[in-house]
Amino acid sequence: MAEEARPIVEAPELEPETGPGIAEVLEVESPRLPARRGPGADELREQLPGLEPERRVTDWGRSERLENLTDRTIVDFLYRYWFRVEVQGIENVPAEGGALLVSNHAGALPPDAPMIAKAIKEEHPRPRPVHVTVEHFFKGYPGFAMLLPKIGAVPAHPANVHRLLYDEGQLVVVLPEGRKGTEKLVKDRYRLRRFGRGGFVEAAMRAQAPIVPIALLGAEEAAPIFAHIGVLRRLTGFLYFPITPTFPHFGIPGMLGYLPAKFVIRFLPPIPTDQWGEESWLDRGLVQEVAGDVRDRIQRNVLDMLAQRKSVWLG
Repeated sequence: MAEEARPIVEAPELEPETGPGIAEVLEVESPRLPARRGPGADELREQLPGLEPERRVTDWGRSERLENLTDRTIVDFLYRYWFRVEVQGIENVPAEGGALLVSNHAGALPPDAPMIAKAIKEEHPRPRPVHVTVEHFFKGYPGFAMLLPKIGAVPAHPANVHRLLYDEGQLVVVLPEGRKGTEKLVKDRYRLRRFGRGGFVEAAMRAQAPIVPIALLGAEEAAPIFAHIGVLRRLTGFLYFPITPTFPHFGIPGMLGYLPAKFVIRFLPPIPTDQWGEESWLDRGLVQEVAGDVRDRIQRNVLDMLAQRKSVWLG
């Protein structure tokens, strides 16, 4: 039998409940609680474990504690007593704002970048921190990969350079010769290699930061390379296996066996990059031209300093 259809019963209309509306609720003032102040930096620092209780580390991993320790000991000794650094034209380094410092580069384990940073700290009327760009291949060496960022090194990437120059207004040292410069033999000393594709010029143009060329004398003799042994390089996994006055016969510490050559660092007048207008970095011809001009300025000054030098050890 078919089931009988049930009649549809309409529900009675319900009257809306009376009460305060949303607007009325919002108008009611809620009790104000006393503002709670979060813990300060000093209180939080006490709760952080680690080898550095002060935790004075920047976003780049730069450790103020470790940097000051190495600066007061190893770097200070090399700067004042071993290399006896002479500085010229330090006033050409801007006292504020971002600037790209471009230097020649050489030596088995080059001491040039630390000496440049130390010169600015010691000789400039307004000392400033200096960031040094390093090649990415250092990531393959755990000791260097951990140490370098703590003493002011940053990976050589355009985004890092732009942030330091434009966003943070810092001083950045670039060494455009790169690995080619550190592999130079003693017979090729002070002959600058090609400055790559001019990436450092493009970075400075993007950030509208000046370029300060630097001519440096002494690094070539402090860590000279007489020859390379390719077989041992492949067996050891080193970047290169150089023959120096102290390596390999003194082992790995021999890489730090610098000879006491006299250092001379000459800071040249800055080259403004905002003179070429906006988006000048898109002009590849202009970028290459400026890179070549920077290289020529450094090369000419290096040769001039060599002509004036009377002794490798005494200057």
